[in-house]
Amino acid sequence: MVDLFPDRPKKGRGAVSNASGRYEPFSRVLVDDGWGQDPTHGGFGEPGFGDGPRPQPTEVIWDATRTIIARNTSPDVPFDRSINPYRGCEHGCIYCFARPSHAWLGYSPGLDFETKLLAKPEAAALLRRELARKSYRPEPIALGTNTDPYQPIEKRLRITRGILEVLRDCRHPFTIVTKSNLVTRDLDILAPMAQAKLVRVMVSVTSLDRELSRIMEPRAPTPARRLEAVRTLNAAGVPTGVLTAPMIPAINDLELEALLEAAVRAGAKSAGYVLLRLPLEIKDLFDEWLEAHFPDRKSKVLKLVRDTREGGLYQAQFGLRQRGSGVYADLLAQRFKRVERRLGLNRGEAPLDVSQFEPPKPDDKADRRQLSLL
Repeated sequence: MVDLFPDRPKKGRGAVSNASGRYEPFSRVLVDDGWGQDPTHGGFGEPGFGDGPRPQPTEVIWDATRTIIARNTSPDVPFDRSINPYRGCEHGCIYCFARPSHAWLGYSPGLDFETKLLAKPEAAALLRRELARKSYRPEPIALGTNTDPYQPIEKRLRITRGILEVLRDCRHPFTIVTKSNLVTRDLDILAPMAQAKLVRVMVSVTSLDRELSRIMEPRAPTPARRLEAVRTLNAAGVPTGVLTAPMIPAINDLELEALLEAAVRAGAKSAGYVLLRLPLEIKDLFDEWLEAHFPDRKSKVLKLVRDTREGGLYQAQFGLRQRGSGVYADLLAQRFKRVERRLGLNRGEAPLDVSQFEPPKPDDKADRRQLSLL
């Protein structure tokens, strides 16, 4: 679907268009003639016409998946298995590398990604069943690798909470990546598991500027709340670091040192960064986003991105996807290493303990009742 107003920011949303996914046979055009909207808006100077399409509400769709643990063999990530309780993410980060995956479901990686969310209500039961298999061998499970496990709908649906309860009962190690302070809700699970060396958390903080953060991540908690979550988790004994990801040239890259200093003040002992990635549909979505929010520096941003990607907007090679190449990318890496040394970050953490794993009983009646609904 092509938006009639592709250059206009959508209130509370990251993407400014909703182009059809790459697997769809037809392109649809969204047209809004303004009738039926508040005539006092006067978007086109005439009564009866608004300022653009009405805001898109968030729609939650039940995902009837039959498996919950995803596997990967990528050398760019430090885990081989992950769980994503949701597909799509209401936080609306324009740069989210998970956006193209929405096209597999027949939706747009644009506004659909942040308004049409698929939730996995049977996640806890599916996880218990998979962990009970005789062939299962424990390794840390990563939560939040694709979409945020603590996005706003988690407060009501509590699917992530159910997953943590299973991992706690099985004494299974796991990691969490999130942009939300909602993670502190589950301290009753996280703190005891941290004492047993079974959990680590990373909180993503991309800017200390509240207004810039709102533009980059419109429905994520403010930077102050995220840093407070880092402080709260570390104070409770849960090892929690900060990810400055992504670093966007000429947008938030100048904040790298300040972000890491704020992380250390909040108790973080680990940190990381990722250079902006623009695979598949994200390239066009990011271009539109720049035009809508930063038209004055759009050309500069895209030039710097190309400088880090050998003239293109993306590199798919392992080892380069996260860090890029070229002078700018090398300088960013040097800046990170310098402040990492100065602040004493990433000096080593004990690995999570897989030896405590206790398989669940495979004949749990509640699981059978839940799975029979699929």
